Amino acid sequence: MKSDKQIGLLSLPVFVAALGYFVDVYDLLLFSIVRHTSVMSLGATAETIIEDSAHIINWQMSGLLIGGILWGVIGDKKGRLKVLFGSIVLYSVANILTSYVQTVDQYAYCRFIGGIGLAGELGAGITLVSEMLPKSKRGIATSMIAGIGLSGAVFAYFTFNYTNDWRLCYQIGGVMGFMLLLLRVKVAESFMFESAKLANINKGNFFMFFTSKKRFKKYSTAILIGLPTWFVIGVLVNYSNKFATGLYGKNLIDSGRSIMFAYIGIAIGDLLVGYVSQYFKSRKKALLVFYILSIIGMVLFFSGYNNSDDSMYAICAFLGFSTGFGQYLIKWQPSSLELI
Repeated sequence: MKSDKQIGLLSLPVFVAALGYFVDVYDLLLFSIVRHTSVMSLGATAETIIEDSAHIINWQMSGLLIGGILWGVIGDKKGRLKVLFGSIVLYSVANILTSYVQTVDQYAYCRFIGGIGLAGELGAGITLVSEMLPKSKRGIATSMIAGIGLSGAVFAYFTFNYTNDWRLCYQIGGVMGFMLLLLRVKVAESFMFESAKLANINKGNFFMFFTSKKRFKKYSTAILIGLPTWFVIGVLVNYSNKFATGLYGKNLIDSGRSIMFAYIGIAIGDLLVGYVSQYFKSRKKALLVFYILSIIGMVLFFSGYNNSDDSMYAICAFLGFSTGFGQYLIKWQPSSLELI
């Protein structure tokens, strides 16, 4: 399904998508950055903080999972813009509400709502741009969007480091979301979706994933390929301060700073994986290279070389770089409408 109405790389939709991704990454990683301070301020103790933090992040990830399915169905049925407007409002309100929570459970429920909203923006934003760009420019566009967007994690770290107020950080995230909403108003609907509305196509059917072996295998494989990224960021980097205690004892590791270094590495890796792919003339070989680097990074993480705060931060940056291929997967995936 093609359209003769396509946009350029420096167009408003691409710019807004990049800002949207920036806000998304800011919100998505903010809890990991303010985790210790925020959870402790709500009454957690040194003995319960890991359990309380896991409780909150599990709710957030559950929201992302449910939101990914929910917004995907709505996006195919009602349009990408409706998903963007709804999801932005949802996670912006959730962020502001989070700034007023008084218990760990309230925190978890607000992050669950925020997770649902973030899933919509993350998916629909890149889908909208991909459907409006010619195929020859989608890879470059997604690199631009990812490069700008991933810096949201760095901005989140410095925002908290400067304000030292986790509640204010959530409020800033909410305000940025509503500002993004104003920019989204000026973006048109996907031409591909508008064309699909005129055709007799079964859209938004979640069970279509299971009616085509090829389609199910393709997306299942994409999910599995991305698992190392979650393990590296969600476990190793996120709890780098705890691992540091077990690996070499007394330390001053700030897990928020570890996340910042990791995402700087991810941004660089995302830019370089495309060139590696071109060099080998194979995307699979490029992924193999980065997988090998990920394995090396994990070995270093648990090795004797990881024996100081400086080495921990350096290894976190390397791990981030080695998992930069996660954003590269986006460039492989066609729109759901192209699969029908």
